[in-house]
Amino acid sequence: MIANATLDVLRLPLAKPMSTAIHRTDAVYCVALSVETDRARGESFVFSLNPDRAMALRYMIQSLLPIYQNQDEQQVQTLWDAAMLDINPVGTQGFAVSAISAWDTAVWDAIGHSADQPLADLFGRQRDRISAYASSGLWLNQSIDQLIEEAHGFVNQGFRAVKLRVDGRIARDQARAAALRSSLGPDIEILVDANQSLTEDNAIALAHALAPSQIGWLEEPVLAADLDAQARVKAASPIPIASGETDYTARGMARILAQDCTDVLMPDLQRIGGLSEMRRVSAMAEAAGVPISTHIFTEYSLSIAAASAGCISVEHVDWFADLFQAPIQIEQGQALLPRGAGTGFRFARDRFADWRFNH
Repeated sequence: MIANATLDVLRLPLAKPMSTAIHRTDAVYCVALSVETDRARGESFVFSLNPDRAMALRYMIQSLLPIYQNQDEQQVQTLWDAAMLDINPVGTQGFAVSAISAWDTAVWDAIGHSADQPLADLFGRQRDRISAYASSGLWLNQSIDQLIEEAHGFVNQGFRAVKLRVDGRIARDQARAAALRSSLGPDIEILVDANQSLTEDNAIALAHALAPSQIGWLEEPVLAADLDAQARVKAASPIPIASGETDYTARGMARILAQDCTDVLMPDLQRIGGLSEMRRVSAMAEAAGVPISTHIFTEYSLSIAAASAGCISVEHVDWFADLFQAPIQIEQGQALLPRGAGTGFRFARDRFADWRFNH
């Protein structure tokens, strides 16, 4: 039975400022949720790049307490459905779904702890490790020399794939990708992310310009909502297209799959609706023959990656590592799946006082 919940809003400074085609920040704002049941505690978090929006997330999560309190956590799917009905007046996308994601993931974590089992095992573990790519750098504001130095740093940490940000300045993007390829050699995968910043024609031209650098995928080349344009880019691109992180719930993923506009589907745990919906999306993508690579939320996404035959990789960002008692282990380009109960990661609550944010 779910008894109560506590919320903490935390400001986590980044090791270095992030700079993409659409975002620049030196910190992330997390809303950490702890759910107490009569048998265990479950934990999760969601985040924003903006402090005001983090506070809005906090209140949206709090607003769902009446849906979950005094309910059996084992009825996690029934609770998810009830929460989706409850948020209907404000819409079934955006912050409302992010709030459900926080609850759903925390409840699943509590279920795992009450059973003293990893969620990966409860979900049907198929592997003990999964490819992970380094995504905590290679920003637009870095010089080529800085990119090369940082990329080699990622390789030294054990990664065999890295992600470079691009913005459609074709000559510049091409030169940066070529310099990375020349320095890293043929055995390190290079992925690129345009963060929805390109026009359709620009995206196609950039894909052809980057192809000689043996790029693994071009991520979110155009506006995520324009599936027709994305489908045309996919048809014309010599590089695989990856997308999906910006859409919400299994319905959003179904639209992308039906449009045949991505080669790799990238569900985001916060936007998808939590672990319950992530499991559904994984099954949908596998049935459609489209591989998935999970977006951010590495610690929690590993439980899905472990049980999904169609998951080819997870995105590794270090922004949230300090939230947890132990970091993700990377060996030979792969993230090792945790063996602890629940998600396998527990908050380092003794550090929260240093980051607590009161707005």
